[in-house]
Amino acid sequence: MNQTKVNKYSRSVSIIGVGCTPFMYTVDNPETDGLTEGELFGYAALKAMEDAGVNPQDIDFYFHGEASPLHQSNYLTPNVQIANWFGMKGKASIHHSEACCTGYYAIEQAVNAVASGKYNCVLSGCVEFGDSAAVPNHPYKREKLSMEKFLQTTAWLYDRTYTRSLMAGQELIYDDAAEWYKRTRGLTDEQMDDTINHMSINNRKNASMDELAIERRTYEQIAKEAGFEDVMDYMRSPYNPKNGDFLRMSGIELKCDGAAAVIVCATDMVDKYMGNKNHKPIEVLGVGCAACEATTPHFEVRATEEAIRQVYEVTEVKPEDIDIFFANDFIITSHLVSAEIAGYLPYGEGWKYICDGRTAYDGDKPINTNGGRTSFGHAHAASGLADLYECVKQMRGECGERQVKKLPKTAMLRGYGGAQNICSYIIRTID
Repeated sequence: MNQTKVNKYSRSVSIIGVGCTPFMYTVDNPETDGLTEGELFGYAALKAMEDAGVNPQDIDFYFHGEASPLHQSNYLTPNVQIANWFGMKGKASIHHSEACCTGYYAIEQAVNAVASGKYNCVLSGCVEFGDSAAVPNHPYKREKLSMEKFLQTTAWLYDRTYTRSLMAGQELIYDDAAEWYKRTRGLTDEQMDDTINHMSINNRKNASMDELAIERRTYEQIAKEAGFEDVMDYMRSPYNPKNGDFLRMSGIELKCDGAAAVIVCATDMVDKYMGNKNHKPIEVLGVGCAACEATTPHFEVRATEEAIRQVYEVTEVKPEDIDIFFANDFIITSHLVSAEIAGYLPYGEGWKYICDGRTAYDGDKPINTNGGRTSFGHAHAASGLADLYECVKQMRGECGERQVKKLPKTAMLRGYGGAQNICSYIIRTID
């Protein structure tokens, strides 16, 4: 597998503002049915501007991310259609799409634009209607996205010539990371099952404290309502069926609608842009990226290893420096596998940390404190920036009852998606 040499940025770039919508099922509720992507993106963008203390005139350029624009919005150029919703008519912009990794690449795009020296202040946002699809030739009407239609879009992620015949497509890749982890770490089937169930429980515990999450009922509450005294009895029961050898339904994404945004600027210009704000800027130290198509054995593992190698090399940060970890876990095993590859959890021991509850928001090794894709929700392109939103809030100490025990100074976020792009970056609070 090829390796890439990543160079340091030409100038330092920092995060100064973040914004996020609630993740939701828009067409299911009268008060949100009819929302357009311009309104969703605009809400997140304006919240990020408010958070940063800037106005649209301060921003030089914006990026628009959406995983499936033709299906979700019926626009070839969705970035152009939304500028009026957040006061940026006439500003240049670019649309990009990297499937479920779009929101993670969104930060790299913005940082590169500023680090190059071309722009001083950039907005990067992502929007997705993961639960609904645009009705063609109608200005705002949307309809529920059935699983049949959704699976048609996931087929676009894979090489049509070889992938299906190699049985590496969407229906079977879900179990790959679990099988690989179980075999390489020497776990029994029962231990792997318990680990997957505890990941779901921890994610839901985190989401239960987050007002933006789409599902806030804990599994303890759900189990009790179903007549179970012990939550693990419920998690192992037909109420939580397996859809393969390992993964259960509680470990699958909750596809939904939402948007999120971030504003970055040159670090040496922070005072100019956020002079009236008290929170500290957060520097983006470096980004590592890799991609493997689905014909590559254990492609998530291999691409994650390369992306994380890059970001550690370019930043000179050590695994022991990471205080909080986020991973796109629409396949829930992703946050276990990537956390061990990053050295955030010790090799072969991460499953024990999870089963002991140490990766929940109130543990000593917090992961996905917003609940991740299985509980916060998965608005595909927007999910990565929603993770960044949560991470920044945790690093500022603004998360209230779900605030982690130790105020994080250094964080790693690892994105994954698109059969499969990987983007991993490290951020650090500036003292």
